[in-house]
This record gives sequence, structure tokens and C-alpha cells, in this order.
Amino acid sequence: MPEFRIEGLSTSGKAIVGIIEADGFRLAKEKAQQMAVQRKFKVVNITPRTTFIYKVQRGTEKPILGEQKAFTKEEVEEALSKMGFRVIYVRKKLIDLKPKPPMSEIVTFVRVSADLIRQKLPYNEILQLLANDIENKTLRDAIREINNELKQGKDSEKVFLKQEAVFGKFTAHMLGLASKSGNMAEIYESTAKFLERQAQFKKDLKSALITPAVTMLALIGAVIYYIGWIFRPMAEIFAKFKIEMPPMTAATLKMSDFIIEHIIIISIVTLVPLILAVRFFTTPRGRQVLDRFIWKIPVIGTLLHKTNIEIFCRVFHALYSGSGENIDVIRMAAEACGNRYMENQIKNIAIPLMVEKGAGITEAFEASGVFTKTAISRFHSGAETGTVKNTAHQLAEYYEKETSYKMKNAIEYIQIWLAMVIMVILTALTIVSSETAMIRPKPPGAFINFLNSISMFF
Repeated sequence: MPEFRIEGLSTSGKAIVGIIEADGFRLAKEKAQQMAVQRKFKVVNITPRTTFIYKVQRGTEKPILGEQKAFTKEEVEEALSKMGFRVIYVRKKLIDLKPKPPMSEIVTFVRVSADLIRQKLPYNEILQLLANDIENKTLRDAIREINNELKQGKDSEKVFLKQEAVFGKFTAHMLGLASKSGNMAEIYESTAKFLERQAQFKKDLKSALITPAVTMLALIGAVIYYIGWIFRPMAEIFAKFKIEMPPMTAATLKMSDFIIEHIIIISIVTLVPLILAVRFFTTPRGRQVLDRFIWKIPVIGTLLHKTNIEIFCRVFHALYSGSGENIDVIRMAAEACGNRYMENQIKNIAIPLMVEKGAGITEAFEASGVFTKTAISRFHSGAETGTVKNTAHQLAEYYEKETSYKMKNAIEYIQIWLAMVIMVILTALTIVSSETAMIRPKPPGAFINFLNSISMFF
């Protein structure tokens, strides 16, 4: 998270300096004003911590180029001078884009870390080794910053949460807790497993929904283009010479006329609802509606529902301790499940029931209406026997195997139907094209004029 330095004056005129974290300058300003009211001082300046590029030289050695984060240019110059360098220049980096690293890079970092932790390698050495080997600059810089701050004795959870934009909220929180736990390797392994399943979930969703939808839209566009702008000129020649056309060719020409005459209305009727739907589904309320609807999609809706429960159970198992602090665990698992509707139901129904009315975990989960009967039954058994943590792990493993197998079948099923639709449309276009090739005008004079028209057309 970006850092900002606050400079202010107390009521007695004493200078006050502090550092806060915020997602942007506006939020930093609001946070600074709130602090100023609470602690009774006046905000004089707010400076963001930015990246500076520098060029330095030591003696007659080759000049060195580098980057350094700081609040001001003078800080960088002073630090480099103290290190014995002659500063050639220090400039603020104009474009400091930091794209999020690929999920595969993050998974590799987490999994390799888990393996090295099991080998009893010191954690600071693990971070140093991985920082040297990782190619992605954003992730490499984040790991180095984490390592430096941990060496300074800062709280591990806060250190990792600062890198939430790089790792993601859940991953940053898990890795921060791991340093405080008694079993870092297990938490790292669970986190890696979660990230892999999350990536697989997105891949399956893309294969099952997005790819077929894009293919169908492209096919519809191709058909409209063929009917409206390729087939039409040829068919108009037939109509001009009053040549009797076969039924499919005549129907296609009528469809083409309708599309050309009403293209603006068709575009408005098609695009406006689509734009409104996209805008609505990007809002928090719209995302909840979409995530609830997606569970009702034939064939894959149930599988996506079970996948969300699986991810919830996997995170729940990784963090659950059996103590009274597990409300936060349930909240985190809900946020990680990947479904906003499920997250909302657990946060607004299940958790309040547990906190305000003392309901048990089974009763609260059942009231949320987002868990299957199998999941509720298993949690009920786990609650009675005191094995809720193991029950969550068993559910996650069960649903992983079930959904992985059935999702492949569902994707194949959708692909088969998509291939059949494409085949039917292409067959219809082929028949229409064949019909136009079979048309023969009867009157000789008309036939010559027709041939002349065709030659001019081509």
C-alpha cells in the first residue's frame, strides 16, 4: 500500500512528522485530517513515497544506474553521498507502473518457500534466494522490501499487508500470519494449494462460459456480415431481373433487407442493454446478483457453487484454530471463496447469528442459504465430534475431486453443443450459397443481361 509522510505543527508550534498508508492521495489527505483533529495539530504537508532513478559513480569506476523509493529527491542524494558515491543525477520516475505479477509466479514463490521452510532454512535467507531468482520485477521488489522490513523488526502481518496489491488480500494476510504461527510450512502449503485452485477455478470458468460466449458472438457477427454485405449484392441482381429465387435464398434476402433497414435500431437494442448490464454487474450489488445467478446456469452452475464451497473450506481449514477468534477466520474464508453473493450471505447472516445470538456454526451456515446439504451435514457432524477443522479439509478435498472431474465433462459437453451449433449455421450458409449457384433465368435476353451484370459485379 502506498505510503505518505505527514508534516504538521502542534498547537505549541512543535514540528510533527509521521507516516501513514492509504490507497491514494485523497484517502491519505482524509486520514491525515482525521489524525489532526484527534491529536490536535495542523497538517502542513503530505508527501507521497515515490520512486527515484539515479546515476552515481565512485571514483573512476563505471557509473551505476539504480532506483530508490523515498519521499524527496534530497533524501536519495544524501543517502547516496553517505555511501561514498558521487551523485551524477537523481530524478523522479515519471511512469512508475507496477503490473501485478502472474499468478504462476506467486504460486511458485509460496510453494518454494514452503519447501525451504521444511528444510529449516532461515526465512531471511529464503527471501534473499527467491528475490535473486524471481524474474518478475514487481514481485522481486516486493520480496526485497519485505525482507528489509522484517530485518528491521517490523510486524510480519503489517509488512505483508503493505504488499496486498502484489500478492492479493488473502495471500498477504496468510503469509503475514504464517510468520507468527507455529507451523509456517503448513500455512504456506495451504496458501499455495488455495492459489492453485483459484487459478484453476478461473481457468475452468473461462473455458465453460467466456470462451463459448465469445465464440457465439463472433459467429453471430460473421453471419450478420455475410447476410448484410456479401450475400445481398448477388441476391439484388436476381431480384432486379425478376428471377424466381429458392425459398432459403428469398428468406435470407428478406432478412438482409430487414437488417440493413433497421441496423441502427438493432444496434441500439443490442448494445444499450449490454452496456447497462456491464455497468450494473461491475457495481457491488450487481456482482452479487451475477454471482447468485451463475449458480443457476444449467450444467456448470452447481459445479461452480461447489467450487466456491471448496475454496471456503480450504481457507477455513488453514486458519481455523478452534478458539473463540474464528469469526475473523470465517470472514476471511468468505472473502476468499470467489463469490460475492456467498460472501455477503455469510457476513450479513451467518456471522451476526453467531456473534449476536450465539448460534452454532452449523445453524449459522444453514441460515445463510449458500451451503449444500452435504456441507451442512458434514459441518454438523464435525461440530458434534469437535473435528470442524478436519471436516472442512475433508469437504475441500471431496469437492475438489468431484468438481474437477465433472467440470471437464461439462466443458466437453458445452464444446460439443457449440460445435453442433456452428455446424448447423455453416451448413445453412452453404445451402444458401449452393442455391444461388443453381439459379438459371429462363428468357434468353434476360440471361445475357444477367451474365453481363454478374461479370460487372466481379
